[in-house]
Amino acid sequence: MPHSVPVSEVAAPDPRRWRILAVSLVVGFMSLLDVSIVNVAIPSMQAGLDTSPGTIQWVVSGYALTFGLTLVAGGRLGDAYGRRRMMLVGLTGFVLSSAMVGLAPNVELVIAARLLQGATAGLLTPQNSGLIQQLFTGDERGKAFGLFGFTVSVASAAGPVIGGLIIAVAGEDDGWRWLFLVNVPIGAVALLAVARMVPRRVRGEDEGDPRIDVPGAVLLGLTVICLLYPVVRLESGARLPLVLLAGVPLFGWAFAVWERRTARRGHPPLLDLALLRTLPGYLNGLAVGALYFTGFTGLLLVLSVWLQDGLDYSPLETGLLLVPFAAGSAISSPVAGRFVTRVGRGLTVAALVTTIVGVVLTLVLAPGREPLWLWLTPTLLLAGLGGGAVVSPNITLTLAEVPPRMGGAAGGALQTGQRIGASIGAALLVTAYQLTAARYDPDTAFRVSLAVGAVLLGLALAMAVRAVRHPGGTAPASDAGSAPAQSRA
Repeated sequence: MPHSVPVSEVAAPDPRRWRILAVSLVVGFMSLLDVSIVNVAIPSMQAGLDTSPGTIQWVVSGYALTFGLTLVAGGRLGDAYGRRRMMLVGLTGFVLSSAMVGLAPNVELVIAARLLQGATAGLLTPQNSGLIQQLFTGDERGKAFGLFGFTVSVASAAGPVIGGLIIAVAGEDDGWRWLFLVNVPIGAVALLAVARMVPRRVRGEDEGDPRIDVPGAVLLGLTVICLLYPVVRLESGARLPLVLLAGVPLFGWAFAVWERRTARRGHPPLLDLALLRTLPGYLNGLAVGALYFTGFTGLLLVLSVWLQDGLDYSPLETGLLLVPFAAGSAISSPVAGRFVTRVGRGLTVAALVTTIVGVVLTLVLAPGREPLWLWLTPTLLLAGLGGGAVVSPNITLTLAEVPPRMGGAAGGALQTGQRIGASIGAALLVTAYQLTAARYDPDTAFRVSLAVGAVLLGLALAMAVRAVRHPGGTAPASDAGSAPAQSRA
């Protein structure tokens, strides 16, 4: 097992660490943006590719499926072989697959390229948290995680806004293709920046065992597939894949047994399950993050569907109406990251209460009122202010005491929970909307769906309150062993 590096031998902080972080956050923003940017493009994609709603839903859900499937393995690969190498490999694949989606002549190739794009995004995203763990300590780490949380919040909330603007400029017929093609020039510049800025890994005594736990990756992958595949198929009306849910506890149990056995044999596990036992703050953070994204992601998707299908708004109008939520997230996330080390989990509780109040006011005040923007702006701004202050502190507190050698895998597991939550939430809320709209009207369906989302956010609030009442593993690590090391970046 790796041992702590004596304080006298710890490398000085990399003077370029903030610029390295900026580069990695641009890459992270791009990969996370592609989760939500297609929400406003579903109608135009369906028309442009001449296909059914169920088929086009795979463009959204397929990305989330493969993204969630590769996150933990991508984090562990970064832990073992270096962040720079995995960022270059993942970003190259992401740029190429983005071009494939934008240029694909038919829906089958669009879906295949989108699956590949999600898998490469899963290699990229956990390197952000891993770099922060290794380059920053103390208050600086809290600020860096605050910026990471800001990136996650704004990428998730701004996706529909940016998507609507791009389609408005490029046209509704083929404008959706530019949602993906725009990644090509940005990704090419980011590749050069990563190659120049992110330092190479220098082998050293704290390197640890580089072997990858392939059986563990397969078992975890099967667990995630058995959970996510039935969920994404549920959105298109398929019920038969629900039988796969029986494999979740089976493969999950097998994964846990294998990981414990791997650790006992002195080999590096894919995910050190001791984190769940010895760091209660990590387990609580996983639950809060997964439940928050379960409610939050579905809310934005239902808003987009309601505005376009129910009220005949254009993609641009839909995106502009969602600006207050994105603006609220952008304002609160960096502020919350600055104060989280002093306030602790109480900040997450207050933020979730604010978000729930904003959602409830939206479902009560918005439907049936004109002008709609006058009612949506303050309620979505309030929900966004709360939402931005959930993600950033939760990431900071959840990963605070995770050893840097496990930073990538632990961050990947955290985001896997978020991606699973996002997929489940989208399926639940869209299904609730469709079933209610078929029987009543779009406004009633909108209210029902938002009520379901508020309940899910309430579950996240319950977990956050539990974390406050039973603290543990939430203080930022300041021991020598968590100090940054340039050689590990």
